[in-house]
Parts: sequence; C-alpha cells; structure tokens
Amino acid sequence: MSSGNPYINNDQEMLRAITRRHFFKQTGFGIGAMALTALLDEKLFAQSAANSANGTPGHPENRLPHFAPKAKNVIYLFMAGAPSQLDLLDYKPKLKELDGQPVPQEVIKGERFAFIKGVPKLLGTPHTFTRHGQSGAEVSSLLPQLAGIGDDIAILRSVHTTQFNHAPAQILMNSGHQIIGRPSMGSWLTYGLGSDNKDLPGFVVLLSGQNQPDGGKSCWGSGFLPTVYQGVEFRSKGDPVLFLSNPHGVDSQARRDSLDALQSLNRMHADDVRDPEIATRIASFEMAYRMQTSVPELTDIKQESAAMHEMYGTEPGKASFANNCLLARRLVERGVRFVQLYHRGWDHHGSGANSDIVGTLGRLCRETDRAAAALIKDLKQRGLLDSTLVVWGGEFGRTPMNEARAGSKFLGRDHHPRAFSVWMAGGGIKSGVTIGETDELGYNIVKDPVSVHDLHATILHLMGLDHTKLTYKFQGREFRLTDVHGEVVKKLLA
Repeated sequence: MSSGNPYINNDQEMLRAITRRHFFKQTGFGIGAMALTALLDEKLFAQSAANSANGTPGHPENRLPHFAPKAKNVIYLFMAGAPSQLDLLDYKPKLKELDGQPVPQEVIKGERFAFIKGVPKLLGTPHTFTRHGQSGAEVSSLLPQLAGIGDDIAILRSVHTTQFNHAPAQILMNSGHQIIGRPSMGSWLTYGLGSDNKDLPGFVVLLSGQNQPDGGKSCWGSGFLPTVYQGVEFRSKGDPVLFLSNPHGVDSQARRDSLDALQSLNRMHADDVRDPEIATRIASFEMAYRMQTSVPELTDIKQESAAMHEMYGTEPGKASFANNCLLARRLVERGVRFVQLYHRGWDHHGSGANSDIVGTLGRLCRETDRAAAALIKDLKQRGLLDSTLVVWGGEFGRTPMNEARAGSKFLGRDHHPRAFSVWMAGGGIKSGVTIGETDELGYNIVKDPVSVHDLHATILHLMGLDHTKLTYKFQGREFRLTDVHGEVVKKLLA
C-alpha cells in the first residue's frame, strides 16, 4: 500500500512492512524483541538510504565530489611507531646547545609521559641539518633523498594529537577517533567518491617493516560503513592477496559456476530481508573473481624498467617498503582511490640497540627515504603528482628529552603528542613551504597548530569533499571523519 508521501521510496515502504510482520510474529518475546526490532530498523534504513543515494548497493561506484577537487587519489605513507621529528624535520639549535642539561621544570610541570621517570635531561639531535633547494627546506642528513626534492614538498611542523600511546593514536590518526569502531579515512573517501576501477578495490593497504601496526586492522577498517569500503591488504611477496587463487582442483569455470549459484541464493535472501550487507557480500565475491585477472598483472613489478628499479631500490619478490612504493604508483595509475603504506618500527625509546635514534633510526630512514623520494619523482615525471596527494607521517612525535629507561646508554625519545611533523606533496599542496613552528626546545607549538581533525579536513578538501557534509547516519546520529571538529589548513593549499 502506498504511504501517500512522495519522499518515501518503495524500499523504505518494504522495510516498514517487513518490520511490522516481524513484530507481530515475535510478540511473544516481549519488550526485548520490540527494542531489537527498532534498532535493526534504524540501521537498515541508514544503510539503505546511503546505498540508494550513492549508487549500486554494495559496490563503490565512481561518484561526484562536493566541489572541483585538486586531487583524485591519495597515497598515505604511514610510519607506524612515530618517527622523531626532532631528528628528521624540525631542527632545534637551542636544544642541541642545552644537550644533557635537565629540562626546566616549568616546561614539564603536570605532564605525563609514557616511560620517562624522574627529571629528564634534554637531548639535542646527534644528526646534522642543512637547507636545500630554492625553498631552503631544512632536512636531516638521515633523509638525503627527501632533501633532494625539498622544493616539491610541504613540511608541516605543528601537528598535535590527544593520544600518547601507539594503538589509540594510530586509530585516531586513521579514523578520527581513538576507539575502534569508526570508519578509516580510506573508507570515508571510497564511500564519498567511489572507485575509478571496477576490477580493483577502491582502498588498498600495503604492509612492510615489523608486522602490523599497533592499531591493527582497525586502522583500515570500515567501521559502521558497509564493508565494501574497508581496506584490502595486498602483499609484495607471495600471493598478492590471500585466498584469491582457486583451490587445488578448481578451475575458472567451476569458480564462476559456484559464484553464480551463491549470487542467486544471496539475491533471494537480500530480496527477503533487505540487508545491505548481503549486497556487499555479492560485490566482494565478484570483485575477488575479477581480481584473479587484474591483480597478478598489477603486482608483477618485474615489468618495470631497470632504471625504475634503480630509482626506487626495489627487489622484486621481496617484501619491502620500496616494492610497496612502486606498487602504490601502479595502483593509482589504475584508478585506486586510496593507497596506504604502513612501515612499522619507528618507536625509538633508546631502551636497547634496536631502539635508538642513531643506528636504528638511520636504518629505518635508509629503508624508506630513497623509495619515498622516488615515488614523488616518478609521479611527477608521469604527470600524476598534480592529481595524487602524498602524505608522510606517524601517529605522534618524540620528546626533546632523552628517555634513559632503566639507565640505558642508548639515545632515545619518549612519546610526545604535543608536536610532530608531517610532509605532504602533490594534489593541490603548496610546494616548497614549511608551515607551523614549535618553541626553541621543540616541546610546544607556538605557531599554526594543526590537529589530527584539521589534517583530515584538509585531505578531504583536496579531494573535493566538504568534511562537514560527508556523513553517515548510524545509531540515530550523523557521523563524519572529523566528528565535530576540523578546519581546513588553508596555508597548505596551492
């Protein structure tokens, strides 16, 4: 029966009918069943409305932004563990001058640290900094390749966060909230813009370094968004995607027949219960089938020239950050919306020989500096840098004091949420600028503070999305990546 309201579509009317039938059938279960029915009804309506507004249910089709974008794709180089900004991108001569002296009490009064005990001593960087290019970008000797492209990047020295432990800080940096359950930025972008390639996921994750980040898979999860928007892990060694290959004894035709049978059953079930996650399941099976053809060719980086491998420092067949950077370029070439590289190991407390800001930090920079700079050069020479936003950074910064945990003689720094550095390039970013400033010890921000939400708002803006309008209704309220915060950092915009 028609409701007579022109703003209620047939799907909504069907949902209401199903809910009424379910209510009368389950009345014997009492008040609990009534409450559960109401909750399910709200969730189904939210997802149904989102899918109906955004295109084919369960598939991230290409959609229009809110306004003309500067960037079409994002490559996020996430240095999990929090690299030391004071040894890489934020030089403090005064800190070096006062090296070894107790930190003034007025600076740290009332502060909490993750591991520092007692009165800490200031720690000047053991590395040298020099200025480079026409912009005069000041970069550490640990990053010689980045220094060579200083005129192509923007250095942001005034990012701050509310979290000082790794897992919640990584989850906040990736999802806008420190507790698991919210969609990641890659999920929000694919929800808002869709994908330009129907044979590849819109959001791809590449891992290197020591295992997974502390925040785990929640860093690239879809939260309460349909799961079609979650990140898909690719590997640079072995099978590109786990379980993508046909099992032994199953050929392509048998696989196709099985998927057709499953799709038929799922569609009947979807017609009955109208659960949008069933559409996501169908789309996932179909995407996996298409990826059997598209992914092997994509991940075969041996096809690249010798000169390209030399520039990146890649070693085909091995798991490495360099291989992942080259693969990231191949992904955005093919229209993947959001590519996120995680390289773990940047947690340098100085508690041992594998956790210091001299040898260990130097090794991590050698693993990543060449490839990250090569990625910018490669995108630029292919005409892709203008449409690809590249972001590099971790979850928080490091203290200007030596941690000296348990009397360790190795140099290291504790967690520091008050200030850290990020660099960005391409996709509408003003190149050759340094924005933000910390005090002479690198402890507090004194100019142009940028919160995690501000950073997210700026990335969405560059992709043509108003962060206040990219919302999703869940549990009775409209959620967004920036929650109730966030301002676009206009000084970063070209």
